Amino acid sequence: MEKCGFLLINKPAGLTSHDVIDELRKITGIKKIGHSGILDPLATGLLVVGVGREATKKLSDFLKMDKEYVAKIRLGAVSETLDKQGPIKEVKVKKIPSQEEVREFLNKFIGDIEQVPPIYSAKHFKGKRLYQLARQGIKVTPEPIKVKVYYLNLLDYSWPYLKIKTKVSSGTYLRSLARDIGDALGCKGYLENLVRTKVGSFDLEQAVDLNKLNSSNWENFLKEVN
Repeated sequence: MEKCGFLLINKPAGLTSHDVIDELRKITGIKKIGHSGILDPLATGLLVVGVGREATKKLSDFLKMDKEYVAKIRLGAVSETLDKQGPIKEVKVKKIPSQEEVREFLNKFIGDIEQVPPIYSAKHFKGKRLYQLARQGIKVTPEPIKVKVYYLNLLDYSWPYLKIKTKVSSGTYLRSLARDIGDALGCKGYLENLVRTKVGSFDLEQAVDLNKLNSSNWENFLKEVN
């Protein structure tokens, strides 16, 4: 009988979410595997993976769940991709914001907000992925989407870096949030680093590093489908 359940993976930087799935198919010998929401290659953290038919059927439930992240934002510069993949351009900053100003502006992002998705994203625009259009040099302006920010806590601020912890609704783009925070502060910004720490009730502390799994032990980390 095919094994079925969820694996909580701590995704390393440099791999796409699909790379993780490919590796797990090799480890488990099971083809029916999927994940609960894309993490960009540069991002790390919690990736909920469904193994087996019954588990993959329930992945849509996780897609709708709220998620928590720890994000590092680089201020005083802009990036075409809204992250450190760039290309990156420094901007002239007339006034470096104080910590009090940072806290004040972060509070303005709490609640229901609208954000424009990154042009380098998998979101569809007239039947094509935005990143496909961007790579072809086709400039489009995506429609704003409505998302919710439950909290946005300042963890550290030492110019030009800003570190936050935030819980957001499904579909929120942290790269867009980083850009918008930089714009609000009047100094621009992009996402330097991102770690997903929670998906619903699942926590990163429960996750296992991908390189610690092998064909002999992966079943020990499998969580049952309820």
